[in-house]
Amino acid sequence: MRTAPCSHGHALADSGDHAIATVTRLTEALKRAKKGSAPAEAELADAEAALARRLRAHVPRGEVKVTLTSNRYTMISVRRAPRGHGPKSYDVRLHCMFADADPVIVKALARYVADNDRDASRVLGDFIDANADAVRGKKKPTSPVLITTGDHHDLRTIFDDLNARYFDNTIDAAITWGARTGAPRRRTSVKMGSYSVEERLIRIHRSLDRGFVPRFFVEWIVFHEMLHQVHDIKVKNGRREFHSKAFLDAEAGFDRYVEARAWERANLDALLTY
Repeated sequence: MRTAPCSHGHALADSGDHAIATVTRLTEALKRAKKGSAPAEAELADAEAALARRLRAHVPRGEVKVTLTSNRYTMISVRRAPRGHGPKSYDVRLHCMFADADPVIVKALARYVADNDRDASRVLGDFIDANADAVRGKKKPTSPVLITTGDHHDLRTIFDDLNARYFDNTIDAAITWGARTGAPRRRTSVKMGSYSVEERLIRIHRSLDRGFVPRFFVEWIVFHEMLHQVHDIKVKNGRREFHSKAFLDAEAGFDRYVEARAWERANLDALLTY
């Protein structure tokens, strides 16, 4: 059980419009193929063969077959045969969002297909989260409604104060509270903040807009997300590194960093119940 300082699946996504266009195109091809359209079947076969070749480059000792789907609930399904020793084959069913995935995602997918790799699974989970709008076939709103005034904390005031104190007013981003949720329940994790590179938008979880949450803790979460505009996401050993050593060193420069970390540990259960 944990809280998560931020979610960065958005950084793993293809450019939003391109991802949506790819999913839309292939979803329509799947519909036409079911009706017996030969051109649609050929388009799908080409996309599946191309992705299988890309995966095979990272799975040299096995045969890989890819089937693209538009299933909104099962994004990845792998049938591995045989078990034990001997030549392997992998029958992989993938949501069509993976058709044009970048090399980092394809490599992670290959690790997951061949070895059920846990780290690869986390990378793929972020990618799927990032492409949620593409799965639905909808573009993100170009002008989201921004709500900065909460019941207990004003995000605009916090953002402006941090921008002046730590960044010389150089951070150019919008900020908003996340959507309200339903009835309170016990959660296993909470993503307390996120930063969208494309939208330059910071979202803070509504769980933090409660009376028992001190301002300095909200400030720490906002500060963390603001740092993502300063520190680029780099690829290291084939994986995107969201929190580099430089990032973590900068985060530790928050004046109440130690106190904020300690408060989080002491109040974890209350934060997860929302």
